[in-house]
Formats: sequence, C-alpha cells, structure tokens
Amino acid sequence: MIHAARNDGAEKRIHVGQGEHFVTSDPEVVLSTILGSCVAMCLRDPVVGVGGMNHFLLPEGDGAGTDAGRRYGAYAMELLINDVLKAGGRRERLEAKLFGGGRMFDGLRDVGRANADFAERFLRDEGITVVGGSLRGEGGRRLHYWPVTGRARQRGVTDTQALDIPVRARPFADAGALELF
Repeated sequence: MIHAARNDGAEKRIHVGQGEHFVTSDPEVVLSTILGSCVAMCLRDPVVGVGGMNHFLLPEGDGAGTDAGRRYGAYAMELLINDVLKAGGRRERLEAKLFGGGRMFDGLRDVGRANADFAERFLRDEGITVVGGSLRGEGGRRLHYWPVTGRARQRGVTDTQALDIPVRARPFADAGALELF
C-alpha cells in the first residue's frame, strides 16, 4: 500500500487505515493507526531491518475482490507477511506484535475479542513468534510503530465518551397501512 509520508522533523509518519498495510526499511518511518475493535499486526525481520503494519476489521469472511478482502484478518495477515518477505525478510526470523481488539460497546457481539483470538491463532499456526503487544481490554488506542527497530508505543483513546451513548428504542409512530411486496 502506497502512502504519502508526513515529515515531522526527522521522522516520517505514515497512517495505516482500516484495510491497509505498509512495509518499509526506512529507519525514519513511524507507522500509526487508531484501533478500537480492529487489530493491527506489527511485523518485522530484525536482522535485515524491514517491517510493517496492517489494520483489519473482522477476523474472517468472504470478500469479493481484492478491496473487499482487505477488511478481513486472513487476507490482511497474508499481505503483510508476503510483502515483508518480498522486501528481504526471512520467515524464520519474523517477530510480531499485536494490538487492538478492544471491547467497544456493551451488549453487542465482542468483535474485538474475535479479532484478537483470530490474530493469535493465525500467528501460532504460521509459526511466527509474538514478542509483545496489547490485545483486548476496553476502548480504543492510538498506536505508533517503528518497523526497523520494533519499538511500539500506544496510548488509550480518551474521547470514547462520545462513543458510549446509550441507544434507546423509540416506538414507531403509526404511519398507516403497510404494503409488502
């Protein structure tokens, strides 16, 4: 995925949005994203200094075409792994960090937990070592990742109160006759 880098002094920031991934060997690049129930895998080969990040919305599903598939973990994980390998990484040296999978709303299916469970299972099945991260919990987080060094920093998103608005069902007004067809 090609992104325009925002240069803040010596550091180049690249935002990785939902359904996207980015791989680099540039030591000045920091990748960033904001996660709620989504999960981001940060992956790198520490020997050659290449790595990247993805950001997926749902663990698995049927995506028709490349763009639709990007939202699913299985596709996002494969893309990132393959692009790190194409950039010179070796599978046996890959190390991952997993972030996100937060529970965002009470009373709804816990998509964050499903995403986190999927990511851990996927990496275990692929034989890729998880060296750190922060999965599950409540609410969202902002993530910064330096793919060449493997450094990661996260902060809790403090503006979740705007998301935690109780939804109350309102009765429908009688609109007259209803015709089904």
